[in-house]
Amino acid sequence: MNFTELLIAIHSDDTDRASDIATMVVPYGIYIEDYTDLDWAAREIAHIDLIDEELLQKDKSKAFIHIYIESEQNAAEAVSFLKERFVAENINHTIGNSTVKEEDWENNWKQYFHTTEIGQKLMIHPSWEPMPVTDRRVLEIDPGAAFGTGTHESTKLCLEASEGVVKEGDRVLDLGSGSGILSIAAVLLGAVTAVGVDIDPVAVRVAGENAAKNHMTDQIKLYAGDILGDAALYETIGSETYDVIYANIVADVIIALGTTMKHLIKPGGYLISSGIIDTRKDEVVSALEASGFTILQVSEEKGWIGLVCMG
Repeated sequence: MNFTELLIAIHSDDTDRASDIATMVVPYGIYIEDYTDLDWAAREIAHIDLIDEELLQKDKSKAFIHIYIESEQNAAEAVSFLKERFVAENINHTIGNSTVKEEDWENNWKQYFHTTEIGQKLMIHPSWEPMPVTDRRVLEIDPGAAFGTGTHESTKLCLEASEGVVKEGDRVLDLGSGSGILSIAAVLLGAVTAVGVDIDPVAVRVAGENAAKNHMTDQIKLYAGDILGDAALYETIGSETYDVIYANIVADVIIALGTTMKHLIKPGGYLISSGIIDTRKDEVVSALEASGFTILQVSEEKGWIGLVCMG
């Protein structure tokens, strides 16, 4: 399968707003080039012998959003939508396009995704790298075209929070499950079952493959659809309540799901949520509190917010 790649050039100050708009076109088929924090990152990894000089010379006033659209989808319609929204938001931009082969898209992930330790207990391991010797609980993940490698701040915040929340015998619901990484982590931490839901069928397929890689096909059940708009799916998901709910999505969806998640969580259960940019924190917190959740913990990493709430 081939993809149409849309390359959107914007000012780096507009990255968050522009990426929110981009995810309305393709929720998981995007990646962002933004070098504004590269100097900070270089100081953080100063123990490494060599930092590519070409990276350090990148123009930090510009950012680029790459969107990958499947060949059967209407790229022209996507461009029209993006232009309309960018103009409405007063975001200066240029949009170019090219055709990208599926294998090149998949290899782009492999360039940036390596074995990573998360928190005190977990390790994320891509299948193409040698298995390290470790006492940690290892998640074998191939993200493919689905969001969720564990290296993005929002996913990392959810994984770190999981270590102090998920316990033996828990039943977990993962809304916006992406690659399945949070469901897999929950089972590794003791959950007896995890139910993953995503609006993107490709993400559900990838999550199923990752569940199989981790020998968890019996513990992890996956569904494609929107629980707010699909009554039959909601009835299936809502046939039980959950000890832990993940919602690593975007602020607007978390807000919309507030009451639904409250109905689905057991009394005293935990909601672990991220995908929230710092400028939306107060809005999301207020909405969750209005839905009946108690905020227990607020974490922040590079402008992304993670929440742990009690139902």
